[in-house]
Amino acid sequence: MKSKSLVLILMGSDSDLPVMEKAVEVLKEFEVPYDIAISSAHRLPDETAQLAKSARDNGIEVIIAGAGMSAHLAGVVAANTTLPVIGVPIKSGALNGIDSLYSTVQMPPGIPVATVAIDGAKNAAYLACSILSIKYPHLVDKLKRFRDDTKNKLIKKSEELKKKQEKQI
Repeated sequence: MKSKSLVLILMGSDSDLPVMEKAVEVLKEFEVPYDIAISSAHRLPDETAQLAKSARDNGIEVIIAGAGMSAHLAGVVAANTTLPVIGVPIKSGALNGIDSLYSTVQMPPGIPVATVAIDGAKNAAYLACSILSIKYPHLVDKLKRFRDDTKNKLIKKSEELKKKQEKQI
């Protein structure tokens, strides 16, 4: 049975949820339907592989996978699908996410994982929207408006700072 969701968000454990909820916020803002699940590459390897293998048939077009520590989730998912996989290394453990970053970004040739910054779930969702915008033109307009709004907010803050500094002189 096909899902209406376009993006599948996976995380290695429930402790990853506070970070991965940032991706949910963006997808909601852009009105992109998504599914979200916990699926550990190590503790649920068969279930994780099956989620990845069935994603395309279920209507999923992009997968976002976030995990901490050894962070093999995105790689295991990418090994089991030809869909775009965006990895979110999550800050955890003694190395504060550096281990997660390396585990996510250092994939062998032929099994790519697009990787965002440590705890970069928001950018993972923006990237998913960019990928989806190739097929769904309404997302192009939403992305342009978002970037214009971001630009205008920064210009406004810069002008406010300049006025504040002028008053102090």
